[in-house]
Amino acid sequence: MAAKALYAGSFDPVTMGHLDIIERASRMFGHVVVAVGVNPKKPGLFTTEERVALLTASCKGIRNITIKSFSGLTADFAAQEKCSVLVRGLRDAQDFGFEMQMAHMNHHLTASLETVFIPCLQQYSSVSSSLVKEVVFLLGKDGGKIKGLVPAVVEKALLKKFKK
Repeated sequence: MAAKALYAGSFDPVTMGHLDIIERASRMFGHVVVAVGVNPKKPGLFTTEERVALLTASCKGIRNITIKSFSGLTADFAAQEKCSVLVRGLRDAQDFGFEMQMAHMNHHLTASLETVFIPCLQQYSSVSSSLVKEVVFLLGKDGGKIKGLVPAVVEKALLKKFKK
């Protein structure tokens, strides 16, 4: 398929579930823009620049993707990047309800913008960036229990961040 897709999120930090969606989307679409959204109301653990760098390091070897950051409406950024499809990952029914609302709003804002849902693999259905950060925060130096849930470069960055 030659369509250009946008996969946007906070990626604070990127998880193996995110990477799974990125890899699968890269096989479905001609090009995928992976975009780190900047939300001033939701400051992250990692800066925007750190999140872009962690995504870049984690996505080495995945073809036909570009990693960028943006602020503002996802629909506007998709139009700016000439993306006709939004990719959204789903972990469970709760995600589905929220993502359907967002898909309807994005379609209202830009009628030519379609949303494609990709269900995550079962082993990642309970993994979220928030939960990973909480585990590392509570376990401290024993944060290695997140091995396999995030890329190694992210695990190292999380442990370093929480040592401070």
